[in-house]
Amino acid sequence: MQPDTVPDVTFHTRVRNDALGGPNPFEWKDLTSAEVFGGRNIVLFAVPGAFTPACSDDHLPGYEQHAGDFAALGIDGVVCLSVNDAFVMYQWARSKGIEQVFMLPDGNGDFTRQMGMLVKRGRQGMGMRSWRYSMHVEDGRIRRMFVEPGFRDDPPGVGLQLSDAGTMLAYLRDRPAA
Repeated sequence: MQPDTVPDVTFHTRVRNDALGGPNPFEWKDLTSAEVFGGRNIVLFAVPGAFTPACSDDHLPGYEQHAGDFAALGIDGVVCLSVNDAFVMYQWARSKGIEQVFMLPDGNGDFTRQMGMLVKRGRQGMGMRSWRYSMHVEDGRIRRMFVEPGFRDDPPGVGLQLSDAGTMLAYLRDRPAA
């Protein structure tokens, strides 16, 4: 069973600081769940892994392509979460030309575990990873989740049927006004 509110965790991110100079002007910045979700209207989608086919070819690009549509519906930010570290998330976004989606590394899997979405992907050599899902979060409260079917350890793959950008947009357009 998924929680009603997002877990209270600390995400270990890297942010650009041009004052550092050099070829790698980034520094560590810890972000709490309260900083990511507090007082904000957020769409988050979670993927099994950076650079994996469905995640790279469809899931992430779909949300990036529709970032303006989400903003027009009152969404303050679109967040991509993966059980990958900040370095991998940065390079993945860079390789795909991602500019609108905020890449949130859950390198230790703390958020994913507390969401009840952590699964084993040992058969593919991926270790512990997130199940594929998306959710709408208002001020830390989970309003709606779209979880891909077949939740289990070591699936042969995780399809993209319910957690795509189009499904989330349809839900946001059709939800009753607050």
